[in-house]
Amino acid sequence: MKRAAARRLIERYYYQLTEGCHVSNCTNENCASSVKGQALPPNEAAVRAIDLFKERAKLCDPNPTKMPRRPNRESNDFERMNDLSGRNITSSMFLSPSSSSTDGAEVASNLMDTSETEVAIPQQDQLSWNVELISSEPSASTSAGKSKDLLSSIYLTEARVLEIIDICKEEGTYSLLIRTIGQVFSTAGALMMSFRKRRSVLNLDSLTKEDLRAIEADQDKDLDSMEEDEKVINRISTVESGVALKPGEVTLDLESLRRTYGALFAIPETPFQGALIHAVFTLFDSAKWDLECLKVYEQDENYLNIFLIVLEIPFLGSDDLLETVFKSFCRAAAVLPLAAQAKMARVVAKYGAQRLNELVEILQQLITSRVVVGQVSQDYCVNDDDVVISATKVMKVFFYAAILGGRSSTILDDNDQSVEASDDHFLQGSVGRENKEPKPMKEDPLACELGVSVLDCHKPLIPFAEFYNELLNESIEMERDFTYYRANQDRNKFSFMNYPFILTPATKALGLYYDNRVQMYSERRMSALHSILVSESEFIPYNPYLKLKVRRDHIIDDALIELEMVSMENPTDLKKQLVVEFEGEQGIDEGGVSKEFFQVVVDEIFNPNFGMFTLNPETQVYWFNPTSFESDAQFTLIGIVLGLAIYNSVILDVHFPSVVYRKLMGKKGVFEDLSDWDPSLYRGLSNLLEYTESDIEDVFMQTFRISYKDVFGADLIYDLKENGNQITVHHDNKRDRKSVV
Repeated sequence: MKRAAARRLIERYYYQLTEGCHVSNCTNENCASSVKGQALPPNEAAVRAIDLFKERAKLCDPNPTKMPRRPNRESNDFERMNDLSGRNITSSMFLSPSSSSTDGAEVASNLMDTSETEVAIPQQDQLSWNVELISSEPSASTSAGKSKDLLSSIYLTEARVLEIIDICKEEGTYSLLIRTIGQVFSTAGALMMSFRKRRSVLNLDSLTKEDLRAIEADQDKDLDSMEEDEKVINRISTVESGVALKPGEVTLDLESLRRTYGALFAIPETPFQGALIHAVFTLFDSAKWDLECLKVYEQDENYLNIFLIVLEIPFLGSDDLLETVFKSFCRAAAVLPLAAQAKMARVVAKYGAQRLNELVEILQQLITSRVVVGQVSQDYCVNDDDVVISATKVMKVFFYAAILGGRSSTILDDNDQSVEASDDHFLQGSVGRENKEPKPMKEDPLACELGVSVLDCHKPLIPFAEFYNELLNESIEMERDFTYYRANQDRNKFSFMNYPFILTPATKALGLYYDNRVQMYSERRMSALHSILVSESEFIPYNPYLKLKVRRDHIIDDALIELEMVSMENPTDLKKQLVVEFEGEQGIDEGGVSKEFFQVVVDEIFNPNFGMFTLNPETQVYWFNPTSFESDAQFTLIGIVLGLAIYNSVILDVHFPSVVYRKLMGKKGVFEDLSDWDPSLYRGLSNLLEYTESDIEDVFMQTFRISYKDVFGADLIYDLKENGNQITVHHDNKRDRKSVV
């Protein structure tokens, strides 16, 4: 804790000694309001404040002892709130109530900065659920006096809004409410300080020993840097609030905000809506520039509050709000720093499936409306529409919110994930593979910031299909989008392939097709160049294609043998375009013969009589037969066949559980993957793990011996542990059984 934190405490002691807490029955002898004490002169109070600070004396309830200079509607003070280029949002807006009091406080701690002010809770709002960051005098008793006083307070709380509504009902006009909403919602500084979580009374007893030691050790030290000072102030703020903010928490009181919106939109005909729309549009018009140029979020993380406040507006998807408020919201939110996007994703993940689905639908509605009315031409496409781009970037935040709020498995260490990839690989050491390493998978920066992975998500908060936009996918020129995707160095070009969650499987397949074709043409050119440059003694016939000649009645044997030879001699030929020829049959392969070849091979491979795979009748997905007589090399060759089918854009009717594809991406299987292959077994093991009663042995009657059928229908018995049939499953070893299964 640095000097700024100590200064705050000393200053509060000073005002307690000079002005008191304004409580008639105060019993604190170190308070001017107490019957035992009396107000001290400024200089004497300054000395006494330091002594009380060292003694860790009791502090009374905070009261509005420091008054801000209230902005006048006719002055330019209010407009200057938009300027957030300073270090602190309150540094240039508020002053102390009187010069004598301020001077005394400066004598007390010699740590004060005239640009910093104390935060106090107005007397009239002590029962509010919110923190009010700007204090005000108690309002006058008349409604006119109340109107003038409330209008001058440029922040909002639930209690204040309800009071304004009551005043407007008494006056018969909502002009005060309209002006207040227009002022607050058009200014980032005022809105970010509105609807804060309630701040409890500060008591030194609530400080931890670590905090107290920090106060004593650092009260005489200079501030190391402004950054450290900000951290200390934030630390004291969390102690005063009684709750330390976690990475996914914000200072905004969402429940109070929602109640406030409920009261506002319960007003007949919502007369304030026009002012709200205009104010928010003005707010985000400047917020985009502030985020990009002034880096306001780096100065105060509470800047994110303005986005969360607007995100809670009811009927955000209505026509009036969609084309104005939400459009400007997306443009500003799209340029939020990575840390702000991560915090927003964590907050939205707590909204629940229904609210998240509503927000995604609003984004989809905005994108669809832009695609429908967009002027798509040869020189303009959806990749150039700034509204579609910004909405897609915001949807990425919601996409990762769905992952955070869903059910994910533990992310394994990369070293553990790569172990199986190199074991017993029959292609190891083959020509062209000696020094080749797998290309690192491209990771999304936001996913890294959040520490999540799409591959580890087994059940998102809302289905991934909710993020698809059919109309957008029909409008995307995939050839142009793929070009933008490959031109990574050109940051001005937007590609939807960097946001695959919004693309349908058909569109993704088209992007994969273009990528495969580029590689095929590249291999064809390299093969032609190689045939020209080699000497006559080393002449190799130019072959721009990967040709397979097979017999129809021995298609599996011929295909696997030829593919094994190609893989051993020159595996780069696998990246060439495939051309298949059936022996004894005439025809040129222009795609049809290859499709027939793959279909025949797949039908043969997955035939139960072949014995390489087993089919689960409940889920209709295939898994590897553990009792197969084929070697691992044969399974690898089958994998090459399936890979060639994908590479040559041939669709096969083969269904594997998701864990197969996760393993291809370097992940290992986890317990949750069992639900895709055998849901009955997964439910049974889950019930076993969740059972807490003492009669688990009598209820489940399980041992460490299992029985199963092989692909030919024969019953097999397997002991998970030695003498497994004699080991009964109980609470102490039930997790061991899950692990070995």
